[in-house]
Amino acid sequence: MTADPGFDRLDRGWLRAKDGVKWHRVAPDVLPAWVADMDFPVPAVVRDALHDLVDRADLGYPDWPAGTPLRDAFARRMQERYGWAVEPARVRELTDLIQGVQLVLHLGTQPGDAVAVLTPCYPPFLASLATMGRRLVPVPVQDGPAGWAFDAERFDRDVRETGCRALLLVNPHNPTGRAFTRAELAQLADVARRHDLLVLSDEVHADLVQAPHRHVPFASLDDDAAARTVTITSATKAFNLAGIRTAVAHVGDDRLLAARDAQPPDLFGQVNLLGVAATCAAWTAGDAWLAGVLARLRANRDEVARRLADEAPRVGHTPPDAGYLSWLDLRALAWGDDPAQVLLERGRVALSAGPEFGPGGAGFARLNFATSPEVLDDVLTRLVATVPGG
Repeated sequence: MTADPGFDRLDRGWLRAKDGVKWHRVAPDVLPAWVADMDFPVPAVVRDALHDLVDRADLGYPDWPAGTPLRDAFARRMQERYGWAVEPARVRELTDLIQGVQLVLHLGTQPGDAVAVLTPCYPPFLASLATMGRRLVPVPVQDGPAGWAFDAERFDRDVRETGCRALLLVNPHNPTGRAFTRAELAQLADVARRHDLLVLSDEVHADLVQAPHRHVPFASLDDDAAARTVTITSATKAFNLAGIRTAVAHVGDDRLLAARDAQPPDLFGQVNLLGVAATCAAWTAGDAWLAGVLARLRANRDEVARRLADEAPRVGHTPPDAGYLSWLDLRALAWGDDPAQVLLERGRVALSAGPEFGPGGAGFARLNFATSPEVLDDVLTRLVATVPGG
């Protein structure tokens, strides 16, 4: 088995030479801190699993008559890490989370139906609602003394008044990084039960929750939540594998599971052999690598908070509970709806544009801190130097 590199030093020549969109799309004088890819090399256990298949020339049709090994691997991981007992028979493979959201919306809702979303939200999910003709019901997530939170009473009222049919939940939340507590999720579950909502729970950032916070799978709350929830996740965020295009969905709703299984078997595509091997390797043997990543991300998160507080106090920032994304409030700078564009033009640092995250995104930008301390230092130096008044 090859050794994993450390997370403290990265070669910028290697980063810029890669074909990945994060470094490849920006100009040579721009430092990228935008799309949600980590700069770290993937785990050695994943590379070894892929090399093993290639070295054995074993790339033919896989023998998976009862579903891929992902089903059992996912079930074991949920039980071991979160105490959630999953039925492998309810797990289905996907190419990615976006496909999963679109599939569930296609089978579980109709054009014109209202779908509640905690906003701001991951842009492709909002785009999916728009292109599929579903009405967005924003559930604002707002920063306060206790961190990012939603108003459960408003959520209940808006669901009732709009005739909402589904809740699209991102937990942990993207872009704020909030890991919702069991009590907060129970408030959402109460509304879902009262109004018979289908729940789509994207939990792809679950493995990146930092202590003392804990991830609580929405479907693990109680039997009712389990029976109305489709949980969608993958190894792509925690193990830096976005290009493998492999994910899973645990379908708790009996009618939806039957509807999915009644579709032509290849209508929504199939996961590939390499993606399954990479995901299984990550989930079964990658936790030592993950622990190293979490330690580096925790240090980077704290450094972002320190630098902004000391050198750019006009930038609002609540350190995330999970993930590697900081949601920056730049409204005090009067840079308009898209301050990321100002930072790009004046500071030559690329952040994700806040308005792309829908309601609540204007005046914000999202910073990706999943990189080496050296690169992060340069990103933050450029950012704070661009902020007037320090």
